[in-house]
Amino acid sequence: MSWKNPSNEELREILEHAKTIAVVGLSNNEEKTAYQIAQIMQKQGYRIIPVNPTVDEVLGEKAYPSLKDIPEQVDIINVFRRPEHLPDVAKDAAETNCRVFWAQQGIVNEEAYAYLKERDFTVIMDLCIKVVHAVLVKK
Repeated sequence: MSWKNPSNEELREILEHAKTIAVVGLSNNEEKTAYQIAQIMQKQGYRIIPVNPTVDEVLGEKAYPSLKDIPEQVDIINVFRRPEHLPDVAKDAAETNCRVFWAQQGIVNEEAYAYLKERDFTVIMDLCIKVVHAVLVKK
């Protein structure tokens, strides 16, 4: 199966209706891209939930060791992990109520894509959520 991203209209709708973004791989290192992107999305009004077993808190929000540990509804799972880790993250994602899986720019894994599509996920890969938001969502 070859992966394909949703249309710009679908991406806009996802971002306009989402309130909470779980960021997998978010650390408290301000130099890292994940931190910078999450901080910008937080400033755009989204609640950011860090998912990283090595930190307790990032951007003023409690961190969770895995997606399965988050006790509340998540609208988007935004992943900052290397492509080879995506199948494991996808399996964790499938155990949540969230059905939007967004792998950041440069991150693609067709095995994870196929697994998630079989479970009725909207899957976005190789796109930066911040850039898509800046281009498609008019505040």
